[in-house]
Amino acid sequence: MTDPIDPDPGRARLDRLNAEAEKGGGEARIQKQHEAGKLTARERIALLLDPASFVELDKFKTHRCSDFGMADQKVLGDGVVTGYGTVDGRQVFVFAQDFTVFGGSLSGAFAEKICKVMDLALEVGAPVVGLYDSGGARIQEGVVALAGYADIFLRNTLASGVVPQISVILGPCAGGAVYSPAITDFIFMVRETSYLFINGPDVIRANGGEAVSREDLGGAKVHASRSGLAHFAHDSEEGALRAVRELLSFLPASNREEPPARPCTDDPGRREDLLRTIVPDAPERTYDMREVIRAVVDDGHLLEVAADYAPNLVVGLARLGGRTAGIVANQPAVQGGLIDGDAAAKAARFVRFCDAFGVPVVTFVDVPGFTPGTAQEWGGLARHGAKLLYAFAAATVPKVTVITRRAYGAAYAVMASKHLRADVNLAWPTAEIAVMAPDGAVGIVARRELEAARDPEVERARLVQQFREEYANPYRAAALGYVDEVVKPEETRPRLLRALEMLRTKRGTIPPRKHGNLPL
Repeated sequence: MTDPIDPDPGRARLDRLNAEAEKGGGEARIQKQHEAGKLTARERIALLLDPASFVELDKFKTHRCSDFGMADQKVLGDGVVTGYGTVDGRQVFVFAQDFTVFGGSLSGAFAEKICKVMDLALEVGAPVVGLYDSGGARIQEGVVALAGYADIFLRNTLASGVVPQISVILGPCAGGAVYSPAITDFIFMVRETSYLFINGPDVIRANGGEAVSREDLGGAKVHASRSGLAHFAHDSEEGALRAVRELLSFLPASNREEPPARPCTDDPGRREDLLRTIVPDAPERTYDMREVIRAVVDDGHLLEVAADYAPNLVVGLARLGGRTAGIVANQPAVQGGLIDGDAAAKAARFVRFCDAFGVPVVTFVDVPGFTPGTAQEWGGLARHGAKLLYAFAAATVPKVTVITRRAYGAAYAVMASKHLRADVNLAWPTAEIAVMAPDGAVGIVARRELEAARDPEVERARLVQQFREEYANPYRAAALGYVDEVVKPEETRPRLLRALEMLRTKRGTIPPRKHGNLPL
């Protein structure tokens, strides 16, 4: 008796190849991945994208290396899963490095797969999310692997400001591989399981004798709080991937689209009584600017970016009237709200992102100046401060500024002042706009009167109060047109919404040029 003939051998072969590709490096390596507390590439994609929306590309692609016995070691997909799907119904391109296949190492074919989805994302105008878990370049491929990295870097650069790029570090990311996420707009990391560095602990120990663990060198905590490279740090992969979905909900698909709008159930005319008393009477007392922001934005929700890095300045995304807005705010609860080099660079990059993708910027100002000290000056405070000034001045998106209390010296000018082309500048009655704080100003301009006074302390207090009432107030700036309106604090939300609605059709321009020379 002869065996029955398969009526559709092509279908059987396809099913077999699909099953082979989807098992990655095999059950043993998948189990090892799980034992390390990590998900597989396909599990990660399933969490990121809407159910059943993923369309895989180059599923059967393999490497072309025949050296070092690699000709007989081929795995379908070659260690990276690529394709597209949706997040909340909106198209997203994704690549996920598969650590179960050759340790997620990058080959020429691996790089080509990533480049293909990045090229498609640019052509159709959709975000790219990269899920990183790789041991680095595949040594057996030599310069081909290095060329593959460079090809990806080029696409990261060309896509910058065109489509949002998000990197999620879910395992190792070392050596030259770090430059791809470093170019992207946002980086997520997972505590204890992901790390990112150029030179690993062994290299550092061999060259300088310095002993350091992978976590202390390049873990989520250090990059979220010290280097500022990671914008978000989470305790689990599931939490990180949920957060990526939330971030995408605020962003346009590309620079050709407006940021997404949602129905707003929060009353646009809502007045918040908390704001009437939040600014302390005593200038040396502090308050949390995030309370001001949450009292103003829709539903009190702020997605703070880089919250643990340079916390003296807050940046993040929120909605006002259902529409995305970028928030930049001094934080008087940390270092009195002084701007240091890290804070200036953090805010500058965020403002430039918002400008690239048409996201209006709302700035809350309470700043006594720039951080004094030799460390700051030697560290390039002037250069870093100029980055923030440059970013605000060059931005053509709608810009609305609210001065809640102090706006002193050069920091007044830098923080989205009218002189840097801010469109609408509001001030609370508590605002103090001056070259310096009243106490310091009196010490200079009234030095002789204080020296001649019978009771210098009483006279100083009188002169400080006089200076505050006559000079350090919002009305002088309003008389000059530098402040458009002095508003009651509780009316901030409706005023902001009206200003942003008025500015929706704004079309700002800059002088024709190839590009400016940002003070990097």
